[in-house]
Amino acid sequence: MDNLSSMAYQERLPAVPEWLNKGDNAWQMTASTLVGLQSMPGLVILYASIVKKKWAVNSAFMALYAFAAVLICWVLLCYRIAFGDELLPFWGKGAPALGQKYLTGRAAVPESTHYYANGTVETKMNEPFFPMATLVYFQFTFAAITTILLAGSVLGRMNIKAWMAFVPLWLTFCYTVGAYSLWGGGFLYHWGVIDYSGGYVIHLASGISGFTAAYWVGPRLKADRERYVPNNILLMLAGAGLVWMGWSGFNGGAPYAANVVSSVAILNTNVSAATSLLVWTCLDVFYFGKPSVIGAVQGMITGLACITPGAGVVQPWAAIVYGMLSGSVPWYSMMILHKKSTLLQKVDDTLAVFYTHAVAGILGGLLTGLFAEPTLCSMILPVTNTKGAFYGGGMLFVKQLVAALFVIGWNFISTTVILLLIKIVIPLRMPDEHLVIGDDAVHGEEAYALWGDGEKYDSAKHGWHNPSHPDHDLPQTTGLFSARGVTIDL
Repeated sequence: MDNLSSMAYQERLPAVPEWLNKGDNAWQMTASTLVGLQSMPGLVILYASIVKKKWAVNSAFMALYAFAAVLICWVLLCYRIAFGDELLPFWGKGAPALGQKYLTGRAAVPESTHYYANGTVETKMNEPFFPMATLVYFQFTFAAITTILLAGSVLGRMNIKAWMAFVPLWLTFCYTVGAYSLWGGGFLYHWGVIDYSGGYVIHLASGISGFTAAYWVGPRLKADRERYVPNNILLMLAGAGLVWMGWSGFNGGAPYAANVVSSVAILNTNVSAATSLLVWTCLDVFYFGKPSVIGAVQGMITGLACITPGAGVVQPWAAIVYGMLSGSVPWYSMMILHKKSTLLQKVDDTLAVFYTHAVAGILGGLLTGLFAEPTLCSMILPVTNTKGAFYGGGMLFVKQLVAALFVIGWNFISTTVILLLIKIVIPLRMPDEHLVIGDDAVHGEEAYALWGDGEKYDSAKHGWHNPSHPDHDLPQTTGLFSARGVTIDL
């Protein structure tokens, strides 16, 4: 047994080729799991608890379905559209990522070799020291969480069948374009645009596509839109906590190695999130007179989204600046600007994904154009001598702005086309009678079994006046009902 155990760690065995770095591989699989936990169960729990009780099941299921559907589409076609050989400057050649030979070979991003203007190699192809299977799964978790974030804009009214059709189409024709352009060796990557871990590919894309989808799907019922209180704030915090802690894998895994950049990125991520949460909370207290738990969660999310495009290339003091602005600019756009804009009020963005992700994402991307630190940039970026405007590299800010405009335009147009095509076959919005009832009408299930064994509440059966009720024979006082220590003024 000891001999077999030692053989498993011999360098030349097929399972342990000489190019494999076990530390990097272990960290990358850990980071993948952390990002996966952000979606399943992180956002599943967050969505199920932050909506009205009648939409808890539907909201959780939209996230659960997207996680599964994205994975199958990813390995069948989409991974290699996003990270494979070039088909167009913004799109790769689609192919399955299922073969043993492909998945056990060394990971590589084929189009990532960067050249000088004279044709000589400036930066070699990105080849991490772990197998392709690890890279495929790591990048899947990013694709999945992007799609689930988008869902936050249309919770509480999108037809579940339309959502089931939308997920694979949006992944194929929308997400992969941003991923290839910025990460897979596309034209923005080679131009020198920085999107360290998804400020544009994930947050800006999900925010713009979510806002667009919310417009085409239409609003919730007026009563739901005016009063949409969470059904479980404590559970919402549990989901938010998973999202925050999982972000260490989100930004820490982006360098594809357990290296110095990964460590800096994790520290910056948490510094920005904490700063943003505190700023958002202080603004709530100053403006509304009391701190909001939901507001604190929104501030946390904007801090995480904002630092993401620059987490590994800026210094921690800059991360505090990111947090201060991400806790104030999205807050202003959501709390003040939204109420003044007729256009913004027409679009019913259920969880304000546009503000917490699109606004925070583009803010972070532009700040990276200002604060990208030259030494940190040299550790990870393909274009040498990259630096932010604060260090004398003003052109980077222009590149960051142009890239943001491309992502906004592509996501708006492609999401619109996809939804209009689906609308020909499937209604995008649930019928009003389903919107009134909620989960029971859509799924035949409800979130909480509060009466008996999952029965619906029936006053004749469950009320105190039922002869079988244990308090039936207790004396009743006018206008008051005493039930096991709780006095309710009727």
